[in-house]
Amino acid sequence: MSDKIVIVGAGPAGSSTAIELAKHGIRSTVIDEAPTQGGVIYRGPWRQTAEMPHLDEKLTATIASIKQEYRTYSHLIDFEQQSRVLGPLGMNELLVLKGDRLSSVEYDRLVLATGCQERSVPFPGWQLPGVMLLGGIQLQIKSGLVRPGNKVVVAGTGPLLVLVACQLSRAGCDVIGVYEAAKFGEIAKEVRSILNRPQQALQGLSMLWYLKKQNIPVHYGWGLVEAKGDSQLQEVTVAPYDEDWVPEKSEAVTLRADTLGVGYGFTARSQLAQLMDLEVDYDHMSGTIPRVDSWQRSSRESVFCIGDTARIAGADAAVIEGKIAALALTSEQGALEHSVAETELDQLRRKLSRFYRFRYGFDSAGYRKPGLLTLPNNDTVICRCEQVTKQKIEGAIEQGCRDMVTLKMRTRVTMGDCQGKTCSHYCYDRLKQEGFEPEQKLIRPRFPLDQIPFAAFGEEQ
Repeated sequence: MSDKIVIVGAGPAGSSTAIELAKHGIRSTVIDEAPTQGGVIYRGPWRQTAEMPHLDEKLTATIASIKQEYRTYSHLIDFEQQSRVLGPLGMNELLVLKGDRLSSVEYDRLVLATGCQERSVPFPGWQLPGVMLLGGIQLQIKSGLVRPGNKVVVAGTGPLLVLVACQLSRAGCDVIGVYEAAKFGEIAKEVRSILNRPQQALQGLSMLWYLKKQNIPVHYGWGLVEAKGDSQLQEVTVAPYDEDWVPEKSEAVTLRADTLGVGYGFTARSQLAQLMDLEVDYDHMSGTIPRVDSWQRSSRESVFCIGDTARIAGADAAVIEGKIAALALTSEQGALEHSVAETELDQLRRKLSRFYRFRYGFDSAGYRKPGLLTLPNNDTVICRCEQVTKQKIEGAIEQGCRDMVTLKMRTRVTMGDCQGKTCSHYCYDRLKQEGFEPEQKLIRPRFPLDQIPFAAFGEEQ
């Protein structure tokens, strides 16, 4: 009898694993929060409009391809949509919430493809309505051409800034400007890494050319200072950054805008892996990530971690990691000779290494500098859930807090409903700035990972 394989996440990584397993005749169960497959990137619009000018042909084709493959192998892929995994129950069982109904799912082999979440960088006014993270903006316009606003400023670092600016412009927004914190010279130094994927490099150049034709300026070495407004965003102040990304406020410029798109990268959504006591490391760019071997196997033999769960490297890299995990599982189930799997693994790893080098170029150019920690004022809220200000965090550090656990106990940061998804990275960076990185203890997520509605504790349905 074949092992029961459960995959958490139907994004590029999880879908890749399920489809590859199905091609070898192996059944799997895929659990995802959304009503359709593809993850945030390839989920596609939730409603149709007459025109979708912000979705390029390649993206549309990939969305259609994923949905078609799920249909083709529907007899071997059990897709449990709109279902949230709340955490582990013992060694080989998961607690799942679907609607207002709780259930448990057993597994013999588990693949974690839980994706990533956006990194928040606090600054004065970051809680104003109209200030949005870039991923949130993408979700809005991808869902069916929902424009987030009219006059938009895009700021932060990384290739997503240019992509979202193009999508916003094509969706009919007035994009005032793109403000990239990294200097152009820092990005240019990484051209060798970026050329590991020449087609993607050309696509990036074509997007920059599009912005130029639309008279949308891209300012390198510039970034946020603050956002202002009464009950809604009205002004965004930007300034040139020095080598450490400290804003030169004497040269600041204030722009009138109703929407600010902010992007400082992503961190692994690895809370489930941490609750399962998998061995993890803290990475400055990817956050807390599980340790995996060349087959994407974690410290627990029956659990694999793939995609942005294990390393932030983009959708294409996630697809390959999903195939690698599927190879390991296919070999385990006896559907593929191990020697054949080894040969295929070597080919996939070589391709994956190019993708990693490509990503490394952007990560090196956009490596967060300590100047970002100077953006919040003393009264700026860092932890939204518990309303902990920068001043309170600074006071705790002055009083001797040297790691995240003691900082949490002293100030209540990370103790709210989001369990530190928003505030923890600022705190890690601040402690690192003090030289306490070797002493840091990682905060541990709590069970359950999401709130359980009271209705779930009613009579059995």
